[in-house]
Amino acid sequence: MKLLNDLFSTDYGLMSIIGIGFMLCMAAFFVRMFLVKMNEPPTPNPATAAHTGAGKSLPPSH
Repeated sequence: MKLLNDLFSTDYGLMSIIGIGFMLCMAAFFVRMFLVKMNEPPTPNPATAAHTGAGKSLPPSH
């Protein structure tokens, strides 16, 4: 019981609860963000799309 009393009534206990809660929320946010990003279709790279036009060629390498 002393453990729970210290956890909910002291400043270091409350900061521990806030820190753990923040990390759990951050983990849930990142898992959701990564799952959404993994399921998106790939977008074409604009740097390579500029060089694939008809009649265009790359400059010679030296």
